[in-house]
Amino acid sequence: MRKTYKMCGVDCANCAAKMENEISRLDGVNSCSVNFILQKMTIDADAEKLEGIVEKAGAICKKIDRHAEILAK
Repeated sequence: MRKTYKMCGVDCANCAAKMENEISRLDGVNSCSVNFILQKMTIDADAEKLEGIVEKAGAICKKIDRHAEILAK
């Protein structure tokens, strides 16, 4: 299942790349793409694990950039 989420507070492209790499390694994630310019994140993951993955992704984003948030769609 592929879902796109609006983000806010991502301050640099390097941070976005770090987020993308760490989230891509989570169990159940097929791919993750963070678009710094559009402030969007697309996650392709197992449907039954998606909710937990988004929670973990939010924590990863906060760890990398304390201002970054994944907004509910």
